[in-house]
Amino acid sequence: MPQRRLSDTMGMDALGNLTNQFLIATPSLTDPHFAHTVTYICEHSAEGTMGIVINRPLDITIGDVLAQTHIVPSNRFDSHQPVFGGGPVQQEHGFVLHAPAGAWDSSLRINEQLAVTTSRDILSAIAHREGPAHYLVALGYAGWGAQQLERELLQNSWLIGPATPQILFETPVADRWQAAAQLMGIDLRLLSSEVGHA
Repeated sequence: MPQRRLSDTMGMDALGNLTNQFLIATPSLTDPHFAHTVTYICEHSAEGTMGIVINRPLDITIGDVLAQTHIVPSNRFDSHQPVFGGGPVQQEHGFVLHAPAGAWDSSLRINEQLAVTTSRDILSAIAHREGPAHYLVALGYAGWGAQQLERELLQNSWLIGPATPQILFETPVADRWQAAAQLMGIDLRLLSSEVGHA
């Protein structure tokens, strides 16, 4: 997929809806919250954008989260899976990005296969090996106000590319930033600071 090029007057209408896309930090982005990150965009509208960073593991595990929520996992559950720093907003709240979407108490359905859920029932199901086949647990999310992300795109901070379940759930965490860019035919190691301008 070719890189999208932006004009200085481009807003959401011209950019299109970015839901179910990867937002890939360019090497020129030095914000410590987002440097070298891949963010999966869960929702993009005229009111703003919400996403989950998928390549920033924290120093806590799913077992730690389950203990804090008083959920006792089954004996065969792998409690050592990492929890991700989903972004700088509401870092005290948990978000589960998962496939299939299923039916949970509090979910934002992204498409037919993917959803992000914030209710306790999905954590309990995961702990008892009855949850979705693929999932990523994060604390916090990445959020942008109306037109904020569009302005950042004009500043060469991000690349926009197709999202795949393989990168979301199967690619080793350390490889996700490069792998997401490679879907667009881009080698981030060779990317100049001028990327993004027409």
